[in-house]
Amino acid sequence: MLKKEFLIIMFSLRTETVARKVFILLLTSFLFLFCQKNQEHLYTVGIFQVNEAPHLNEARKGFIRAFEDNGLVDGVNVQLIIRNGQNDIALVQKIAQSFAREKVNMICALSTPCLQAALNASNKIQIIFTSVANPYRAGAGRSSENHLNNVTGVASTGPIKQSLAFIKEVLPQVKRIGTLWTPSELNSEYYLELCRAGARELGLDMVAVPVANKNEVFLSAQILINKKIDAIYQISDNTINESFEAVGKVAEENGVPLFGGFLLSTHLGACAAMGWDFFDMGYKAGKIAHRVKNGENPSHIPIQYMEKIKLHLNLQAAEKQGVNFSAEVLEKADEILGREEYSLDSFVF
Repeated sequence: MLKKEFLIIMFSLRTETVARKVFILLLTSFLFLFCQKNQEHLYTVGIFQVNEAPHLNEARKGFIRAFEDNGLVDGVNVQLIIRNGQNDIALVQKIAQSFAREKVNMICALSTPCLQAALNASNKIQIIFTSVANPYRAGAGRSSENHLNNVTGVASTGPIKQSLAFIKEVLPQVKRIGTLWTPSELNSEYYLELCRAGARELGLDMVAVPVANKNEVFLSAQILINKKIDAIYQISDNTINESFEAVGKVAEENGVPLFGGFLLSTHLGACAAMGWDFFDMGYKAGKIAHRVKNGENPSHIPIQYMEKIKLHLNLQAAEKQGVNFSAEVLEKADEILGREEYSLDSFVF
């Protein structure tokens, strides 16, 4: 009798264990399918940039931070698909086309080539851009308020003339300024036009050497040095920004003053740079994207611009390039690299 009761109890426990395992398995499967289904219905944003240029990385970080600060977390209540064109325009176009095929809710285009690719890929998907020098040349519209219905963002038109005037302030004797540019980039061509116009107004000669790809930056910088320039003002474009350290190395080896077209260039060899904070620019675009996600029509949001021009200095690079900064310049700088290593008095005329 005891043996029979024991067998009944063991059978019941075994049956209960099997049932529990089946229940857990079914519950796990349900949760997996639920999460997968929920993931499919998340508002999806395709974010892409043309290459690994420092300013684009900063813009991307700022864009995502704006989402997070507004309660949008990747994988929880929004899905972010982040891709990189690796400086290959054909790949950039494929990425934009894949976003259109996947029917993302929004595309964030970081750079002029990405905006062009996004515009070609879809005229229906909402497109928010940033780090685009001239969105109108890229096809986004005719003016800040007269633009395509599905497009808006933040233009990055740099303070070209102000930068040239700053160079003349720091180096009053300068007459001949050189720069590299990338003919395949619409934004680079635009900046070169602004640079030449600004130089004419300030009585400066502008010398430009073209670059086909990032592997030519070092050699092209050497060619530029041989054209007997007094200083380099490197306009900002995606190809050269990605390889800016090569320009910095050539400037240092030849003792030629190098001024950058984007703030982070002072970390890569420029003695000074004027421009926008690209993290802030990306953040500004991210806030616009949040408004659009909440239902605001992009056609009702004017294309925006940055307002605060910042000045960054690198004292170590300045010393190697034979540049001295006045007390007034040091006073108005927003960031000074090498402040601890160098006495500021040694940089005053």
